[in-house]
Amino acid sequence: GNTMAARGRDDPVFLLMISGQIQSAEFPEFDELYCNYSFVYGQDWAIVSGLSEGITQTTKRASTPEKHFVWNFPIDVTFKSTNPFGWPQIVICVYGLNALGRDEVRGYGAVHMPITPGRHTVEVPMFVPEPSSQFQKLLGWMIGTRPEFMDPKFVAQGQGREITRVRSQGHVSLNVNVVTKDLWKQGYRNGAKEPPTSVHTVTRGAISGQPVRPDVSSS
Repeated sequence: GNTMAARGRDDPVFLLMISGQIQSAEFPEFDELYCNYSFVYGQDWAIVSGLSEGITQTTKRASTPEKHFVWNFPIDVTFKSTNPFGWPQIVICVYGLNALGRDEVRGYGAVHMPITPGRHTVEVPMFVPEPSSQFQKLLGWMIGTRPEFMDPKFVAQGQGREITRVRSQGHVSLNVNVVTKDLWKQGYRNGAKEPPTSVHTVTRGAISGQPVRPDVSSS
């Protein structure tokens, strides 16, 4: 255990800075919605500054032809890590009031933050769990509730989700600006300016698959 701790202290630290906004959403069936977000990340990651979660104001559907819900809600967080594995995902939950005036989930979604520096538009497909039986469906209709996940961060996990019946419903648009610092010290390259050296290229497999180094780049 002490060996691992000592090795962890010696590993070079890099920073990932994410700023931007949860811009808007498209949910054709609803009139008023709000959204909350939270970040999910690996055990080698920690938040240095900013907020790991937040909740938007409730907004009405815009009267523009697109009929989007516009939030423009700010995101600003800085992470530090010694390992690209567990690269942060944002988990988004959208809620609205049902006919009985209760909060009801309108969609869950999760997506990894972009790997490459710069400005990105990120579309997050949303889905809702489906009742697993006709009885649950009838009960939900009678008492005005939908199935919900006990922990919304469940949607960021790969394991177990395939046994959950879900239905696609709407999407949320994010604008994010990504800045990384010292990622090259880990032996990775993601397009940021770094001293010339023999480095690996960050790939999706490196951040969400097995915690192994991707293929070595020749440049």
